[in-house]
Amino acid sequence: MVILGIDPGTNYTGYGIIKFNRNAITLVVNGLIKLPPLKQLAQKLEIIYDGIDKVIKTYKPDELAIETAFYGKNVQSAMKIGYARGVSILAAVHNKIPASEYSPREIKKSVVGTGAASKEQVSYMIKSMLDIKDVKMRFDESDALAVALCHAFRMRAPAKKSSDWKSFIKAFPERVIE
Repeated sequence: MVILGIDPGTNYTGYGIIKFNRNAITLVVNGLIKLPPLKQLAQKLEIIYDGIDKVIKTYKPDELAIETAFYGKNVQSAMKIGYARGVSILAAVHNKIPASEYSPREIKKSVVGTGAASKEQVSYMIKSMLDIKDVKMRFDESDALAVALCHAFRMRAPAKKSSDWKSFIKAFPERVIE
């Protein structure tokens, strides 16, 4: 299965595509949709939609996973991210791809082991898990890959929780870093 992860934003929208099966997870591509700072919001949303649509048409993912809106102290920023999420999901819907949403804490917990992980910790784990040598990867890209990995882990999670470390490692061998 091929999963497209999206980290929505109105300055940069990160995307990452992984391919996974029961035995392996591999990186397909990651990148950014860079948005010009002087454009109006409607124009930025069009650029995001067109960019995600192009990625979908090029790589033909089976599913899309996206980070839910995070509300900090700035309501206006949260709304703008919501718009970016909306056009990203719309691109998936127009291409007949199911979309799933995950909270920032859930994504961090699935990749790092704690929902309070920093962006640096998420980036480090993404690079380790996917054997990425690019040290210049932006957080928007590593966050998008984290969303895709979170979706993959949720899709193949065992029906019941692991009762011990041995069964967890057997269920998720790619999460062990040596």
